[in-house]
Amino acid sequence: MAVVGGALRGRPRRSSFFFVPPREQAGWWGKGTPATWADAVEAARSIAAEAGVEVIVRADRHAPWHPGRCAALYVTVNGEETLFGHAGELHPRVIKALHLPERTCAAEVELDVLEKAVDGALQAPRISTFPVATQDVALVVAGDVPAADVERALREGAGELLESLRLFDVFTGEQIGGGNKSLAYALRFRAADRTLTVEEASAARDSAVALAAERTGAVLRGA
Repeated sequence: MAVVGGALRGRPRRSSFFFVPPREQAGWWGKGTPATWADAVEAARSIAAEAGVEVIVRADRHAPWHPGRCAALYVTVNGEETLFGHAGELHPRVIKALHLPERTCAAEVELDVLEKAVDGALQAPRISTFPVATQDVALVVAGDVPAADVERALREGAGELLESLRLFDVFTGEQIGGGNKSLAYALRFRAADRTLTVEEASAARDSAVALAAERTGAVLRGA
């Protein structure tokens, strides 16, 4: 082991992963769910979350990802945004050259950068025996509004009951108006000391949506 450790010392530590459609297979339960670039972004975010680090997501153009479906991921190191990795859908030419399924998504993150972003010793996550309450929201925003800004407002507005938040769908079309996009999020709420009521979870969701509306102009789809 010492020999292996010596050989790897000084080399960057990275984590890479791929999402090959479909993410969920079709069956008697319904249609399958395709993997999207949002899944790759969320996977990278989950790794950082385990270290207690928040990821800042920005649109980017970086090979070998699709220029319109690529995100640059940043974390804060010593008060400055530092590139943590990239995630998104691979470029069609790359997919063809590697004989991968269409719309394959991938992410790669720098674990050394993540380590530098950790503030103090890592804390073991609290495990609650109480059930989770899931609330989905679809918000319509202008096409140039970054999804990261919407998510940041949702997280802050939801408060301490929010356990996790995931972007699971992005839609554009005439149904929501030209120049707009619909962002669908799954919000998971849980309390450490009790089972949440429907009213409590709904109130936290409404608070999250209200702050997103105030900061980004988001409107509930269908409202």
